[in-house]
Amino acid sequence: MSASFEFRLLNEFQRDFPLCPAPFAELAARLGVAEKAVLGGLEKLRREGKISRVGAVFAPKRIGASTLAAMAVPPERLAGVAAAVNRFAEVNHNYEREHRYNLWFVVTAASEGRLQASLSAIEQAAGYALLALPMLEEFHIDLGFCLQGESPKPRAAALTVAPRVPIGEAERRLVSVLQEGLPLFIRPFAMIAERIGASESEVLKRIADWLEEGAIKRFGVVVRHHELGYTANAMLVHDIPDELVGEVGRALAEEQAVTLCYRRPRRLPDWPYNLFCMIHGRERGEVEATIAALRQRHGLRDCQHEVLFSLTRFKQNGARYA
Repeated sequence: MSASFEFRLLNEFQRDFPLCPAPFAELAARLGVAEKAVLGGLEKLRREGKISRVGAVFAPKRIGASTLAAMAVPPERLAGVAAAVNRFAEVNHNYEREHRYNLWFVVTAASEGRLQASLSAIEQAAGYALLALPMLEEFHIDLGFCLQGESPKPRAAALTVAPRVPIGEAERRLVSVLQEGLPLFIRPFAMIAERIGASESEVLKRIADWLEEGAIKRFGVVVRHHELGYTANAMLVHDIPDELVGEVGRALAEEQAVTLCYRRPRRLPDWPYNLFCMIHGRERGEVEATIAALRQRHGLRDCQHEVLFSLTRFKQNGARYA
């Protein structure tokens, strides 16, 4: 697989993936190659860890329930506690970050009740109290990761996050299959339909409807930043006055360097921050310079903030809502 072909697979199909019976044939036509080249290329990228899957990225709290959580763990116990947290299937991301709160993980579940039960069980297994920091408002989240840096990326309008009406059993079965990613076969939606007892057209329509409703943020190739060389990963947090947090969040969300931007609750007195941004780069110095420029450009120099760089990636999977 040539470098240019690999780059196009990674960069061009993170969103606007063709929702049709033979999507990989459609991708092949756009790229001017054979369908088997696309399927083989995607399988190779998956084996190498450069992509986690091809499929749906669900919006937080639109299908199930989710939260970011943090723990302050003594450094000498961190690896053991991280392993205990990782044993929960509801945990899909788990990172060590540079802070007194040094273990950060994402928990997802089918409902708010199951989420709270999972958090209690995780806290008990870990032996340390956790801070639950659910998303309250999203300014930009997972609409893809441009590998060229200079290209503009689409933005979602700021959205206050509220749970949607619970989905039915047929939809739950579809979520359960979709969270694993598309099968890399000629008719992937037909295979999914057979597994859940539906028709191919019903599956395609449900996915299209979820995209239209915003329950699916995007559908396409899901890349893994670290394996693609973006190894400097920082979470930038600010304490912004409540009356200004929406304005500042929307402004930061327009920045090309900001890959995620959202409002979460403060947890006083331990955690005073309410605006979170994620910034990825190839080197730490690059990310630090980007953060300094962002804070200068948006008049945030006097706002309390912290930068939490990732140190260890303990777990990184797709969210599991069913």
